Amino acid sequence: MSLTPLTNNTKQAYLASTTYINWLEPSIQQRAKQLAEACDNEEALVKSSFEFVRDHIKHSSDYQLNPITCKASEVLKHATGFCYAKSHLLAALLRANQIPAGLCYQRLTISDNKPPFCLHGLNAVYLQQHGWYRLDPRGNKPTIKAEFFPPIEKLAFPIVINGEADLPDIWTEPLPQIIEVLSQYNHYQQVLDNLPDLPLITNSATVTTNLQTNET
Repeated sequence: MSLTPLTNNTKQAYLASTTYINWLEPSIQQRAKQLAEACDNEEALVKSSFEFVRDHIKHSSDYQLNPITCKASEVLKHATGFCYAKSHLLAALLRANQIPAGLCYQRLTISDNKPPFCLHGLNAVYLQQHGWYRLDPRGNKPTIKAEFFPPIEKLAFPIVINGEADLPDIWTEPLPQIIEVLSQYNHYQQVLDNLPDLPLITNSATVTTNLQTNET
């Protein structure tokens, strides 16, 4: 997957504290500082931050946990979140340490490699040595093994069938469809029953979505 180079004009957007990637919250800053103190270089810090979110923030569905979290500070406080929410926290921790980070999405089947489809949330981080690099903190289990191994991507889910896709953008903030679902429901099963989707527009050369974006 080809990711757009970072420029001086766009860098600040991937460092910003926002409503949902709210790294100016004291709890986020404290955790980011703790992670940084144990690392001596950028890649070590990214790896440590990634593994903290992957391994210590429980996936809401895997562990059947409430409440439903969305803001990075909520995810950290309750130590749980869906993939989307976990990606918000990882972006916040990286931005708090002045490492540009954004949000990425895949469109995947919900089960059995057949429709229906839903969005899956993950991250992209800008590494000085490698450029943009995608990583997926959703949480491992016997059938999933996502790792930090740049420049090689080791994501949780491959693209398998027609209709699945790596969405080609790096967002600075969550998609509206994600916010709507995470804000509307208060039980993990309700979210599972209403997972967000984004239909694709395809042609012979590209895969795009029907959503206009302003971040790349």
